[in-house]
Amino acid sequence: MIKVLTHHENRNFLRLWLAQVISQFGDRIHQLALVGLMAERFPGSRIELAKLMACTIIPVFFIQPIAGIFVDRWDRKTTLFVCDLIRCALVLLIPFVFIYKTSMVPIYCLVFLIFSFSRFYVPAKMSIIPDLVTKDNLLSANSLVTTTGMIAFVMGCALGGFLIDKFGARNGFIIDAFTFLISGALIFSIDMPLKWRLNRKQILSRGREMLGTIKRSLWDEFKEGLAYLFQHKDIRLIIVMLSILFAAAGAIYVVLIVFIQESFKSVTKDLGVLAVCLGIGLFLGAILYGKYGKKFKWYNTIFFCLIFGGCMLVFFAYFVQHYPNIKMAMVLSGLLGLIVGPIFIATNTTIQIVSDESMRGKVFSALEVIIHLAFLLSMFLSSWLSKFVGCVWILIGVGIIFALVGIIGFIIAKLKGGFAFSQ
Repeated sequence: MIKVLTHHENRNFLRLWLAQVISQFGDRIHQLALVGLMAERFPGSRIELAKLMACTIIPVFFIQPIAGIFVDRWDRKTTLFVCDLIRCALVLLIPFVFIYKTSMVPIYCLVFLIFSFSRFYVPAKMSIIPDLVTKDNLLSANSLVTTTGMIAFVMGCALGGFLIDKFGARNGFIIDAFTFLISGALIFSIDMPLKWRLNRKQILSRGREMLGTIKRSLWDEFKEGLAYLFQHKDIRLIIVMLSILFAAAGAIYVVLIVFIQESFKSVTKDLGVLAVCLGIGLFLGAILYGKYGKKFKWYNTIFFCLIFGGCMLVFFAYFVQHYPNIKMAMVLSGLLGLIVGPIFIATNTTIQIVSDESMRGKVFSALEVIIHLAFLLSMFLSSWLSKFVGCVWILIGVGIIFALVGIIGFIIAKLKGGFAFSQ
C-alpha cells in the first residue's frame, strides 16, 4: 500500500484517495446532521426518521441499476468532479434555505437527490482507479481505498456525533458541503483533462442511445439475475440469510437511534460513539474472518454469527435499558460488530465462487435490490410498531428472531448433511 502512495507516477491516485476519504468522512457527518435535524423537528418520532432514511435508500432501486451504464459512457474524472460540486450545492441548500421551512418535503427531495448523485460517484470512483495506477499496484490501491473508507466511516461517526451535538445540525450540513468542495478540488487537480462533451447533438444522440439500451436490456438482465439467484440452492440460502439480516438491520435502525437518544439523553454524541465501536467491530471481524475463515464451512459461520449476534443484541438492549453506562455499551456495540462482520464476507465470497463469471454482476445487482427492499419494509414496519411497543422490546424481539434463525439453520444443515458448497 505504501508503494502506491509514495511512487511519483501515482500521485494522481493519492489525490483520488484523499478526495474519497474526505468525502466519506463528510457523508457520515451529513447522516448524523440528518438525525440531529429530525431530533430538533420531531423528537422521538420513529416514522418521520424512517421517512428521511428511506430517501437515502430508495436511490438504490431507481438509480443504481442504470448508474453503471451512464458511467461507462461518460468521462470518469468529469463525473466525479460534477457529482462533488452538485452535492456540495444541494447540501448547502438545506442549512441556508430549507432548514427554516415548516414542511420537510423539500428536505426529503434534496436528500433523495444527494444520494442519487452518490450512486453515480461510487462506480465512477472504482472505475477510474485502473486509469491512475499501474496494473501491479491495482490490488494495493483497491485494498487501500476499502480500508481507509472504513477508517473514514469510523472517524466521521466519532467526530460528527460530537460536532452535531455541540453545534447543531445546521453547522453539520455546512461542514459536509465543505468536504464535498475539497473533494471536488482534489479531483480537479488530477492530471487528466476534463471532458465536458457539451455538444447538444451529441448529448441528444447519446441520451437516445442510452435510453434504448436501458429499455432493451436493463429489466431483462435484472430478471435473468433474479432467476439465477433462485435456481441455485446455496445462493437461495444466502438470499434468505441476507434478507433476514437486512430486515433485522432495518427493523432496529430507526428504533435503535431513538432508543440510544432516549437512554443516554443526547442527540448524536453517544450515537456517534457507539457507531464508531460498531464500525471497529465490523472491521476486526472482517480481518479475523479473512485470516481464519477457511477453517470453517461458510454456512456454519453464518449460523454461528446469527445466533451469537442475536444474543448480543438482546443483551445490549436489556443492559442499556436498565443500566445506561456508555462504556459498557461501547464494548457491547464493538462485540456485536465483531460477531456480525464475518457474515458479509462469507456470503459475498460464496456468491463469487458458485456463480458463473458472466452472471456475477447481474446476481449482485439483483441481490442488492432484494436486501435493500427487505431493509426498507422492515424499517417502516418497526417504526409503526414502536407506537404500540417499547423500543427495547422491539430490539429484544429482533435479537431473539435472529438467534432462532441461526439455530434452525444449524438443525437443517445437520439433517441435510450440509450444503453443496462447503468452503
